Amino acid sequence: MAPKKEETFLRSKDVAHILDLSPDDVLELAGKGKLKGEKQGRFWRFRLADVMAYKQKMED
Repeated sequence: MAPKKEETFLRSKDVAHILDLSPDDVLELAGKGKLKGEKQGRFWRFRLADVMAYKQKMED
C-alpha cells in the first residue's frame, strides 16, 4: 500500500491572499458553503486544490 500523500491545508489569511479577498470574506464564503473548507476547532482550514478550483470558477 502506498503511503498517504500529505495534503496542504491553508488558513483563511492564506486563502484571502490567493483569491485577493479579505480573510473575513473567505470565512463568509466558507460559512455559506460556497468555498469548501473544514472547521477545526475555532478555525477553518482549506485544501489548496479546493481553493484553486474556486479561483478558476471565479475567473470564468
